[in-house]
This record gives sequence, structure tokens and C-alpha cells, in this order.
Amino acid sequence: MAAELTAAGRVVSLRTTGRITGRPASATVGFVQAADGTLVVAASTDEAQWARNLAADPHVIASWSDRSEEFCAEPLSGERYAEAIRDLILRYGTPSERLGRGPAFRLRPCADADQPAARAGRHADTVVGSTD
Repeated sequence: MAAELTAAGRVVSLRTTGRITGRPASATVGFVQAADGTLVVAASTDEAQWARNLAADPHVIASWSDRSEEFCAEPLSGERYAEAIRDLILRYGTPSERLGRGPAFRLRPCADADQPAARAGRHADTVVGSTD
């Protein structure tokens, strides 16, 4: 089901580097795409492993629809955090009401193609739903 939702552009697959193992890890999450091409994502809890991985290493490969791009994650706070949560709730409705308890990030395109996420993207052994 996650693959179909990702292909349809309803969710984004995030490929991060595990903060403990250093191995590629992936998670599928809801997102909002801004007019400037950035993506906004948020976790429903501080314990979300994908968010902890992004906090440790902000380089990520995001895939949705027919796109796959390298981004750098910036943690959001204050008014920008509140706007991100609001936008996600408006897009996804009631299932996203749990948001606001965990971190939120703005994903901006990375200029340098040789970032750690690009190297992680070349690994074939991505761990889906890793607890790392």
C-alpha cells in the first residue's frame, strides 16, 4: 500500500542514514510540497526513528510520484513549526491530528550531489522501517 501511495504522490519515501548503524534506512510519511519546491514533513512523536535520523544527519533522499531528489532537512520551530503542522493536517485530515508532538522539518534541495544521502542511496540493503 505504501508503494501505491508513494507512486500517487500522496506520501513521500524518505531514505536516511541510520544514526546508530550508519546503514541506509527508509520511512514513508505524509508531506506538503511548497511552491518553492521544498517539502514539509513532521513526526507524530519524538521517538520516530526517521526523524531522529534526520536530526543526526540532515541529508535525505525523498521519493514521491515519479521523482527522487536529494534534500537537506532543516528543523522547524515556532511559527514555521505551527504552519507546517497546520498544512499537514489540512492535507491529510483527521489521521494527522497526532502531529504536533514530534519534530517537523523543511526539506530543501541539496546543491552537492556527493552528500552522505547520495552515497546511502546507492546501497541496495536499505532497511525499511528501521529502528535505528
